[in-house]
Amino acid sequence: MVTLAFQPAPAMSATKYDAIRAYYHTLFSAWGRQHWWPAQSRFEVIVGAYLTQNTAWTNVEKALGNLRKARRLTVSGIRRTPQPKLEQLIRPAGYFRQKAQRLKTFVSFLDEGYGGSLARMFARPTAELRDELLALNGVGPETADSILLYAGNHPVFVVDAYTRRTLERHQIVSSAAGYDEIRQLFEQALAGTGAPTGPPKQSLDGAPAAGAGPRGSSHPPSAVSEAERTTLVQVFNEMHGLIVGVGKNYCLKSQPQCEQCPLQKFLPAAK
Repeated sequence: MVTLAFQPAPAMSATKYDAIRAYYHTLFSAWGRQHWWPAQSRFEVIVGAYLTQNTAWTNVEKALGNLRKARRLTVSGIRRTPQPKLEQLIRPAGYFRQKAQRLKTFVSFLDEGYGGSLARMFARPTAELRDELLALNGVGPETADSILLYAGNHPVFVVDAYTRRTLERHQIVSSAAGYDEIRQLFEQALAGTGAPTGPPKQSLDGAPAAGAGPRGSSHPPSAVSEAERTTLVQVFNEMHGLIVGVGKNYCLKSQPQCEQCPLQKFLPAAK
């Protein structure tokens, strides 16, 4: 398994790292495992990472369902599908012409650089593969890191709009903070965190346990979410899903529901 060399956190920022770790333990104790990414194969994760750009996950699920029904949710399936047909299949995800071309571009990249093998691609050092992915049309930091973490089990943290919103409201980062600054903050803060422990807050089918209330952003267990991975990758995996749960249920763009949020006690006003 590929590992990253983490730089020591600056002493003056210790409170930020302590806060991130406290958020992780609080959320995991409240909601348990999140079972991200919900997929049956690594390639399905990659396709989902492309399709979820600028659209809701419910729309992505419809597009993935179309691909699965047509038996096109594989590298060879995308390769052999004419682009107009691919556009039709993924239409529910929006921006379907653009996304179909980007999926074709990824498969060409995989074919030319790695003989069509995801295993060979993910065997590359993390930083080098990240640069290669970022060089592809339509792949930004969030998409690249989603592919690395969830499909490749590389130890990188995924930053999304929910992450930024939560940290800004808790005054952990400013609105001027860049993507990599936030990513490195999480990676350094969680580098020494142990494996997730505690009672599950949902049953094996993903339904919330009686009286458990919201369960974050959890999904039913899947082949990908249950795959073997290092402790660090699992922690990054869980933390991203937990933060998404905060954003979806409580830290809303307008009218945030802070009073019910497990992180309410950490708000500056609460202190």
